[in-house]
Amino acid sequence: MKKRVIAAAVLLPLLLILVLLLPKFLTGILFGLIAAIGARELLHGTGLVEQPRLIAYAMIMAFFVSIWSCMWSVYTLLLLGVFAFFVMLFAEFLLFHNVLTFEKLAMTFFAGGVISFLLTAVVRIHNQTYGRVLILLPFVIAFSSDTFAYFAGRAFGKHKLAPQISPNKTVEGLFGGMLGAVVGVVIYCIVADKALHLQVQYLYVPVYGILGSLGAVFGDLSFSAIKRQTGIKDYGNLIPGHGGVLDRFDSMVVVAPLVELLMLYMPMVVK
Repeated sequence: MKKRVIAAAVLLPLLLILVLLLPKFLTGILFGLIAAIGARELLHGTGLVEQPRLIAYAMIMAFFVSIWSCMWSVYTLLLLGVFAFFVMLFAEFLLFHNVLTFEKLAMTFFAGGVISFLLTAVVRIHNQTYGRVLILLPFVIAFSSDTFAYFAGRAFGKHKLAPQISPNKTVEGLFGGMLGAVVGVVIYCIVADKALHLQVQYLYVPVYGILGSLGAVFGDLSFSAIKRQTGIKDYGNLIPGHGGVLDRFDSMVVVAPLVELLMLYMPMVVK
């Protein structure tokens, strides 16, 4: 527990400082590395895919997706990356079809392409107007939801939410997390409004908070279910007391693209 608290106290402020200060391309590199490590954890850490070349392809693709997210309007770059990824995977499949199953190819594509695309929504948010400020919103939602859910669950939790997947999660914690996310977004909006002089649409605060909190729980449960099926406790041991990258960023895989979509159709900060 001590390691967990120390790691959170050091790494969380460091991450927030980095996402605030780094230029767009370096933000893409940072999350490209995070996505690449996450792809490796999902394949190797679970034992689902053991072929080193497939894992390498997934890591390269995950990193590439983040770099593309810095230049999301360059469609040809995305097409080139997906095409090359497809060719490499099926070249392996054709060469080793007797021992390499299609399921492993699908898992590799999912880890390197789908998960990385969702996670690097953070990078695409950075590309938007006021992106340097907006990039914090997914983190605010995820962290405030998780914190309030923990304390609400400890204080009032009686009804298990998903006992076979995540025994510690409760229905009371779920509602506490939604309240916490709304409070976190309200604080974020006040700072953006008063300190940064940005025009904020407060009417959208409950939508961002509630949907974001539900997305965080959905992401957490989804990756917990994978761990249960594969019989592992954590995806890795990169972060002391916390496990691997996916153990910390599982909720962001859902929260970040959800916030990206909400910003496109229900922009909270406007000119």
